[in-house]
Amino acid sequence: MTQLRAAPGERSVDDLLAFGVVNLDKPPGPSAHQVSAWARDAAGVDRAAHAGTLDPKVTGCLPILLGDATRLAQVFLEGRKEYVAVVELHGPVPTDLDAVLAAFEGEIYQKPPRKSAVARRLRTRTIHELDLLETRDRQALVRIRCESGTYVRKLCHDLGLAAGTGAHMGHLRRTGTDPFDDADLASTADLTDALAFAADGDDEPLRTVVAPAERALRHLPHVTIAVSAAEQVAEGAPVYAPGVVDVDSGVEAALAGGDGESEPPLVACVTRAGTAVCLGRLVGDPSADRGTVVSLERVLV
Repeated sequence: MTQLRAAPGERSVDDLLAFGVVNLDKPPGPSAHQVSAWARDAAGVDRAAHAGTLDPKVTGCLPILLGDATRLAQVFLEGRKEYVAVVELHGPVPTDLDAVLAAFEGEIYQKPPRKSAVARRLRTRTIHELDLLETRDRQALVRIRCESGTYVRKLCHDLGLAAGTGAHMGHLRRTGTDPFDDADLASTADLTDALAFAADGDDEPLRTVVAPAERALRHLPHVTIAVSAAEQVAEGAPVYAPGVVDVDSGVEAALAGGDGESEPPLVACVTRAGTAVCLGRLVGDPSADRGTVVSLERVLV
């Protein structure tokens, strides 16, 4: 019989580290990959993954998935990113800079830079919000809420061209990657200290720094399934309608807004206790008497 994980709030320290997430405040210097490897070794787990690459000089929100939680990495491709960037203008700040920024909200075209890990093909990315926070001398501080995969350095360059001055990106800090933000970041020192306290028998600091991996799923629609259905999922079966116990408003909205042409939305399937079971695509009506409701993408038990 398949052994499901305990409910998120009832896990031991070892279980937490084996399926946990740290909302880490990346320091300047190391790459995101190096920070992820450091967290893996510090926590004593066999693997770790970061939620979206940050260049060595960039700081801020870098969720680190520990152990089996690395299976959740794809969820960060579905969410939005938020940054605060210093745009270094090559001339005086234009009086119409607000209007220039507003023109970049919505869908824009971008070609990845030469030093990128993806093919340099023209593609679209959505800028959800682009706000001017402050200006000083020839610098503009902007807040960017954008689709995952947006190249902020290229965006700053294009803003400079549109402003008529030219520009490049100065300091960049990521302040959010759905569903995480900078309200409860943990430093590398926080994680090191919490692990040391846990080794001495005090696990409270660690439970503050390391969250159950289910936290990384908060922004996804949720389908609650029966334990019997979870055991079938563990053996590779999809989620069938009879195994669905409940759905949240996100699933209802996805069903109401589906156009039948775009890719079905990614959903998280959990037990009544809140234990993550799988990630999958919503392909059927949960209220039906039969048929597949969720096709599997990642089994988490």
